[in-house]
Amino acid sequence: MTQPIQPLTRQACWRQELACAYTSPEQLAAALALPADALMSARSAAQQFSLRVPRGYAARMRRGDLNDPLLKQVWPVADEMERQQGFFGDPVGDLAAMPVPGLLHKYHGRVLLVVGGACAVHCRYCFRRHFPYGQANALARQRDRVLDYIGQDESISEVILSGGDPLSVSDSHLSALVGQLAQIPHVKRLRIHTRLPVMLPERVDNALLAWISAFPRQVIVVFHTNHANEIDQSVARGFARLSTIGVTLLNQSVLLKGVNDDADALCELSEALYASGVLPYYLHMLDKVQGAAHFQVSADYALQLMDIVRQRLPGYLVPNLVYEQAGALSKLPLTGGVRK
Repeated sequence: MTQPIQPLTRQACWRQELACAYTSPEQLAAALALPADALMSARSAAQQFSLRVPRGYAARMRRGDLNDPLLKQVWPVADEMERQQGFFGDPVGDLAAMPVPGLLHKYHGRVLLVVGGACAVHCRYCFRRHFPYGQANALARQRDRVLDYIGQDESISEVILSGGDPLSVSDSHLSALVGQLAQIPHVKRLRIHTRLPVMLPERVDNALLAWISAFPRQVIVVFHTNHANEIDQSVARGFARLSTIGVTLLNQSVLLKGVNDDADALCELSEALYASGVLPYYLHMLDKVQGAAHFQVSADYALQLMDIVRQRLPGYLVPNLVYEQAGALSKLPLTGGVRK
């Protein structure tokens, strides 16, 4: 990771962009010329789980179209307010896998740190939409306990930064944390799960690249991108800047009804990612969080889609179709013998 950091063509402060995000259905509806009759239910749903959409992300949406695949991910709807059997507040068992507040230890060899609860965008299907961020934050009063836990378990070779979105945290805080992790000899890899470079390409600035470059071991950044329309030129430039410092770039998506649940959309996403230097990694079945049942795609249909995708794309562009089960020792592949 020794190549020089190239300056952005367009300089902008990501915090300013974040502060200017749309935070009410009225604002977003006005910006996109959405039908007025969609507002009433959106207001009610947003009272339970607030709306947040960066202006740059909204600019990639089709005006006046409630079925736009980007808008459907963030627009509050009445279905969210209906309690559905089999959907839960903690669908993947995060709380039971937390030996220290803010540290999740589910799988052998790796731990996940919840370093903040903020995100640039509030995805309506978020599996942590009910997570108690105020009590479970690895960067708050738990930092010493978290570092002690990792330092005492030599089986931990990888630390994952998550949230919320870890890149919503300041570079100074992240740099300090990563510097402390670098002092633990058995930590071989740092993984960052983030949606910010897709939502706010301005986040990939020199300060971010500096502390990532300073980590002396392997760094993997896993983006969360669900549709090819999310990747415009500014997003691709951010991906490229991370690539120039030697970071491994992967992507994980969620299979969402009405967003990307057709073979064309999935193939176009994989092609767009690879054209930007990012490998498809996971395609997740929906985590059954209360409020997101309307996004669910059946297992049978998901398997049919993946059969078509495999026929159209080379193997390295086909993401692993997986689901997460509370208490399982790994992500689980969805196969013909498994129905979720």
